[in-house]
Amino acid sequence: MLNILYVILCGIALPVGGVQMQYLWRNQLGDIYSLGLGSAACLGAAAATMSGWCSLTVGAFICQALCAIIVSLVALRLSTSRLITFGILFGTFIGSIGTIVVTNAPTGDLLKQYYLWGAANFKLQGVTAFDIILSLAMFAAGLTVALLCAKKLTQHNKGEIELSNAAKAGILFMISILVTSVVSICGTIGFVSLGIPNLARIMIKPEDIRKQYALSAGMGTVLVMVTYLVVEYCNFGIYLPVSATMAIIALPLMAFIFTKGTN
Repeated sequence: MLNILYVILCGIALPVGGVQMQYLWRNQLGDIYSLGLGSAACLGAAAATMSGWCSLTVGAFICQALCAIIVSLVALRLSTSRLITFGILFGTFIGSIGTIVVTNAPTGDLLKQYYLWGAANFKLQGVTAFDIILSLAMFAAGLTVALLCAKKLTQHNKGEIELSNAAKAGILFMISILVTSVVSICGTIGFVSLGIPNLARIMIKPEDIRKQYALSAGMGTVLVMVTYLVVEYCNFGIYLPVSATMAIIALPLMAFIFTKGTN
């Protein structure tokens, strides 16, 4: 039942993190992977897989945590627009290092192991009890902070207050903790963290982030669950990566977003 648990956790953590990023940047294009977190997770997972110095999950967590610390420290000094630019460049740099590590995989089996994680799945191969405990603790901490910061993020998004760089840095770090709690276990999963929050903005005006949390988490869980069921039981005898399958399933949602526009 752990795989079902992580289907639900992914459906909650990734959209909620995406909503926070959009409110923090006051920009509907805000995404949890825009500051290099996805690239950092992949680099950590690759390094752990190829070297064997720790589990793939721990490797992804360590590298994402280091990335989050760096981004949070940079956030203390840069404006929002410059921070986003930094994040894109930083993510490209980390991704390049990850590519070098992966292309020098010592065996084809290790390369396949890394690829299957990177393509995202809920099979939890090689995940230990420690990995699960660490993941659940991070999820609880990240979601708790998201709820505690809800009022300030709503006011910030409306322009009623301006969060300090220190507050932004702290929120960014906790968003990364929430995201890492599931990405380190299941791999990087796209769309649900960007498309679902934007769909929620169409359905409910972004006046209270808590309503956006609830709606995005609900829709995210449904989308991830449907994707999981398709991958597990309607795969036509081939391996279907979660991220790729979700993108195909979510195509009608993407069309709806672009044709109806966002608030």
